[in-house]
Amino acid sequence: MNWYLDVLKKYAVFSGRARRQEFWMFFLFNAIAAIILMIVDSLLGTYPLLYGIYALGVLIPGLAVTVRRLHDTGRSGWWILIDLVPLVGAIILIVFLATEGEQHQNAHGPNPKLAPAY
Repeated sequence: MNWYLDVLKKYAVFSGRARRQEFWMFFLFNAIAAIILMIVDSLLGTYPLLYGIYALGVLIPGLAVTVRRLHDTGRSGWWILIDLVPLVGAIILIVFLATEGEQHQNAHGPNPKLAPAY
């Protein structure tokens, strides 16, 4: 849960790097929350009200952590736009996001694995 909250604390921080664990844990908790809200919305008969509000609320942090994750692999955040290419773009982006980050400091900052734990 801390990984999810840490991403929300960095709401619109597009600079720096994000570890794979930070990105994928945010993705997991985000998916769980979205599914729960869809179910609650359906039960209340308000679909997509609650889910839509939540999706808009986490749109910017989701983009920010994705850009930081791309930075960790040594790529520009603009690579997120490859997702606009039907089918192939999404597969390429998933491969980029699942790739291990660069072990050394790159243009986007120091290796987040070597950063002290708080």
